[in-house]
Amino acid sequence: MNDIIHETAQKIESMEIRGAGRIAVAASNAIKIYVENLNVSSMEEFKNEINQVRSVLINTRPTAVSLPNAVKISSTFKSNTVDEAKKEIIENADNFIKSAQKAIDSIGEIGSRRISNGSVILTHCNSHAAIASIKKAFDQGKSISVVATESRPRKQGLITAKELNDYGIKTTLIVDSAVMSIMKKVDLVIVGADSIAVNGTLVNKIGTSQLALIANESRVNFIVAAETYKFSPNTILGQKIDIEERSPYEVVDAEYLSTLENVTIKNPAFDFTPAEYIDLIITEAGAIPPQMAYVIIRDYLGWTLEDLD
Repeated sequence: MNDIIHETAQKIESMEIRGAGRIAVAASNAIKIYVENLNVSSMEEFKNEINQVRSVLINTRPTAVSLPNAVKISSTFKSNTVDEAKKEIIENADNFIKSAQKAIDSIGEIGSRRISNGSVILTHCNSHAAIASIKKAFDQGKSISVVATESRPRKQGLITAKELNDYGIKTTLIVDSAVMSIMKKVDLVIVGADSIAVNGTLVNKIGTSQLALIANESRVNFIVAAETYKFSPNTILGQKIDIEERSPYEVVDAEYLSTLENVTIKNPAFDFTPAEYIDLIITEAGAIPPQMAYVIIRDYLGWTLEDLD
């Protein structure tokens, strides 16, 4: 296996490449480059190589379902010869990368329709899909402003604030614990997704569920912007989505932690937001209630029960 797979896997695992959409595209691109340079003579060797690639990439981040979906879509082939199978995978990867960008554009267009002139929008972490909706509304001439959470411990909210600032959108950056105090000034919440289960449950950056609960209590609409490849087929059969537990050194430095002999640090990267707190999910296929998540998995991802067995 050449360096591109291990290098991409390392960057995804270390969060040098971050965000569900970005890691999906990076994995797809790595598969394409790998296959272009793969030199094997038999289909048995080819299949073994592809299976190893799938395993290495998928195991880097257990929660973001965009990764296994992208790997499946990009690395699937039906051909019986090495040359034809390579062409098929390269074409699949190219198509996935192009469709991923088109999905963001479509979500931006559809999501912007839900944003009214004069709205104050609250967002969490750093979601391409959520930001696309905000930018599109701004492009339409709507007078909007954004509240971005800091999104500890990795502070992805600082990336969001910088991106919106550079686009000319008025933005207020807040610490995560200020969400309750700011919610009364907010008109709409838009967040992204790392995974969406068949029952509409959202898995997203830690803190999303608290934000959704506060929005629900404050009667503020809570919208999720997500590409269809972020829906989780395995949840059809009741498989749970694993929540990634990351290093305590993202929270405190090693020297400080060494002085805390009676303290354990928990650093879950994601949490679950129940479907009942979600008003709408914006996808490139259209806007749906969370209860329609199964339709996306069946009709747009093309997964069958045989695939899940």
